[in-house]
Formats: sequence, structure tokens, C-alpha cells
Amino acid sequence: MSGAIEARNLGKKYKRYRGHWSRLSEWLTVGRVSRHRELWALRGVTFDVRPGEAVGIVGQNGAGKSTLLKLIVGTSQPTEGSFRVDGRVAALLELGMGFHPEFNGRQNAIMALQMMGRSEPEAREILPEIREFSELGEFLEQPLRTYSSGMQMRLGFAVATARRPDILIVDEALAVGDAYFQHKCIRRIRDFKRQGTTMLFVSHDPAAVKTLCDRALLLDQGQMIREGGAEAILDYYNAIIAKREKDASVHQSATAEGRVKTRSGDGKVKIGSVTMCDTEDREALSFTSGETARIRCTFRFEEDLAEYTVGVLVRDRLGNEVFGANTFYLGVQSPPGIVGEEVEAVFDLTLNLGYGHYSLTVAVHAPTGHMDQNHDWIDNVLSFQVIPGDTYRFAGVAQLPVTAVLKTPAG
Repeated sequence: MSGAIEARNLGKKYKRYRGHWSRLSEWLTVGRVSRHRELWALRGVTFDVRPGEAVGIVGQNGAGKSTLLKLIVGTSQPTEGSFRVDGRVAALLELGMGFHPEFNGRQNAIMALQMMGRSEPEAREILPEIREFSELGEFLEQPLRTYSSGMQMRLGFAVATARRPDILIVDEALAVGDAYFQHKCIRRIRDFKRQGTTMLFVSHDPAAVKTLCDRALLLDQGQMIREGGAEAILDYYNAIIAKREKDASVHQSATAEGRVKTRSGDGKVKIGSVTMCDTEDREALSFTSGETARIRCTFRFEEDLAEYTVGVLVRDRLGNEVFGANTFYLGVQSPPGIVGEEVEAVFDLTLNLGYGHYSLTVAVHAPTGHMDQNHDWIDNVLSFQVIPGDTYRFAGVAQLPVTAVLKTPAG
């Protein structure tokens, strides 16, 4: 079926030599003497992508993300395993890959289209659309070596997406360039997705992965260690990073609402109960837009702490961060934490939000930031709903202060 991807036990092995003489010595002995050590960049990766599905690939640098994409695209061959790709593929991998620095943008675009299977007349017919989307203007006639990285991204993305592909593969290409063009690229990707394009997307931007992708694969040291919903995988990934930095524990369990709750921390503080209440201090999980919610969070100290910060974070149904605050930002002085003592933090939060479902995250961490000293962090501890009220007169996710006037030519 067009747009499907199937990978079975994919692996890619490289040989690492100490130097050129080691490589020559092994070559002269026809391999009888080994002068290298094996480095598996990817091993045992198995997954399926359905037609029209958007899948994010996440992991730290060196996890094997780019290697996997190169195998799928065909620019590298697997050492073991197999894969199958059905449909026409457009790939935006390493920035400017396949472009020649001495040729101008127009010439590079035509050559790239021909390498994608287009005839020269077809490529010249598509060129005006590339010129319009990239907004490079007269720079299309300038050598590529004069381009900034953002301009190269504009040209590369415009060429790769000049025609809607069955499968679109993007590897960190949107990390460069200005915000305006990044938004333009995201709009085109969303249009392709609505029209049924399958997508593999590598990015270190959690918001982009959560917004664009249905599922995510988590790679670590060349192996796929987890797959699932994009929001759950990214929460787990962030917890793993915190664990590695501070030898914290990670626990993941399903909540009653079917969401995934991820917990991480070094255990110096243990969060107990978390509740949301209405203006009359009654527990509630449904609020009118503009209503003030009271968030109560109790926590107990497992070790003495001279200073700490309590924070809350609201995410939308796609997992995008909508608003976050903590006692440090709010200038609230934290009393010293004494082992065995229990403290309650209370936040009064006015929910100037659009209607829909949201999740609440709570955390206790060091004032310098949760990635340095994360004591206890719980994602998706509660889900709540915002419904329209009598004064609901806006579109979007947030109600911002705004005024408007209309003026005639007469004043």
C-alpha cells in the first residue's frame, strides 16, 4: 500500500580503525589480520509505519536516528535486516546534501529534481513554484557557497516538497532558518499530512514532535527501546535524561483517563496529593474559561533541603506546553525543608484558556532548574477540562488582553 514503511531487525555496522596504517595493514593481509573494532550504529530495529501516519524519531545525539533515516532513504545500506518502502519518497536529511557549492540555486534545484526522478522539462516546470515558496528571489542565480544555512534550508525544503510525496522524511532540517519560514514549512507538512502523506520526523523540538506526530520511536545507543504515543514517549525520554544526570528513578504508569503519567526524580522530595478546586474550594476537574482554579499540592521531605522550588505546568491535549510557573519565578520564599515534614503549595491560576482538555504537571526541584536537581516530577498528574462561558469571545488556546478601533478617513 502506497506510503507504508516496514523495517525488520535493521542494523548498521561500521569499522573503526586507529589510523590509516591499520586500515592498510588489514587490506594487505586480505582481512586475515583484524586491525579494527566494530561499531554498531544501529541494531535490531523493527517497526511499521502505516500509510498516512506521522512518526517521530527521538533520542540523544548518537542514538542512531540519522543512520536509520539514511537506511530508509537508501543512501546507506544495512549490514543486517531488511526494510520495505512503498511509494515515492522525498527526504530532507543533511542540510544541502547533494548540492554543489559552485552551482547556483536554480541549477542545484534542477539537478536535485532530476535525481528525484523528474525529467528536465518537468524540473523546469516546477522551478517557479520552488522560487515562490523559498522566497530566495535573485539569490537563486547566485552560487550556493554564498548562501547562509537558513537559505540552504529554504532551497532544500522547497525542492524536496515541490510535489506532495507518498513519504516525507525530515531530519532536523527545520532547526535552522528564521521563525517565519519554519512556520511556513510546518504549514506545508500539515497540509501533506491531511492529504495522506506518511512522515518520518527527527527533531529535538518536543513541541514539533507532539504537534506533528501520531507516534514516536525512542532510540538509545542504536537500539529502539520504546514506542508509543508521541506525548508519552517524549515524557519518558525527558525522564531518562534526568535519571542519567542525577541517577534518578523513572516510573511510568497508565492513569484512569488512559493518559500516561511519567514520574522522575532523585527522591529527596516525595509529592503526595495533587488536587484542583473551584473558587469555593471544592474539588473540580471542569472549569469555565476565565475561572480561577486553585491547585493544591502536598509533598514530604525525604532529606533536609535548604532551598527548593515548586512548579506547575499546563499542557494542551497535544502535549504542547501552554503555561508554566513556579514559586521561584513568583518570588515566593521557600521555608527550609526538614526531613519527614510535609508542606502544601497552593497556586491560584486564572484559566484564560480556550475550551478543550488540558493536563497538569507538578514538580519540586532546585531553583536553578529541574534538569540540574529534579527531586520529584509528575507529568499528567491530572486532566481537566475548560468549557466556554458567557464571556467566551475569542479563538485559539489563550485569551489575551486586546483592544481594537475602527477609523474612517474622516477621522
